[in-house]
Amino acid sequence: MSIDTAAPNAPLDAPRRRELALALVAERGFVRVAELSRAFGVTTVTARADLDALERQGGIRRVHGGAVPLSSPLAVERPEREPSFEEALEASVEPKRQIGEHAASLVRSGQSIILDVGTTTLQVARALRARTDLEDLVVFTNGLSIALELEPEIPRFTVVVTGGTLRPKQHSLVHPLAGSMLAEVHVDLAFIGCNGVDAAHGVTNANLPEASVKSLMMRSAARSIVVADASKLGEVHLGRIAPVDDFDALVTDAAAPPSIVAELLDAGLAVHHARDSRVDP
Repeated sequence: MSIDTAAPNAPLDAPRRRELALALVAERGFVRVAELSRAFGVTTVTARADLDALERQGGIRRVHGGAVPLSSPLAVERPEREPSFEEALEASVEPKRQIGEHAASLVRSGQSIILDVGTTTLQVARALRARTDLEDLVVFTNGLSIALELEPEIPRFTVVVTGGTLRPKQHSLVHPLAGSMLAEVHVDLAFIGCNGVDAAHGVTNANLPEASVKSLMMRSAARSIVVADASKLGEVHLGRIAPVDDFDALVTDAAAPPSIVAELLDAGLAVHHARDSRVDP
């Protein structure tokens, strides 16, 4: 079966797209999300959702970047390559900025918060800096990039770094010492980044040590908010942080697929859609 890299003249409905995608995976042994996006004239988010639906039906196995047949050796185990912080910073820049602004709008003067490591939470930090009305904010973070971003706001903000072992490429601090600090504090809000949000499998991360610290952050907070752009919705990764209903809300962008949002709402997760504050309503 050939796959046309140009978008089809007439949009295909979901059942037909998934039928064709299943046939392509069987024929080729591995099909990329980007290929399906181009071939069917849909977003990569929709293409991922199609593959996730096929996996739930037992037709394929999702792997990083695409899908393989269930009989493929890759279906047993395919280690994920975690992108570096700088690589992730280049992806979905505008949605992450909007998410950061919306998340920052939930913070009030005098509060204490946790900012998890990540490029989306870095955007939260930048939006907090732009909030000239904020005073007496205490920020705990395990992200060196976030701590450096907030440093110019001292003493308006108090910035506390968790400590721990430095992970290369991510600029994050993990066990053993990060957990000791988190066990001693209780904050108003925790903003948690991730690699995947799925109604059935929960909120997940590609790296186990970071997933463990994220779980501890949630336990140290009165309220926990997951921040994730649309490309992460429906994705499932190695380390489980928590079920979706353990979070108080998800902040995502306008490209979030309605079908996945509906599943998350049914699972008990409130969903906030960020919008561009620079555009008039």
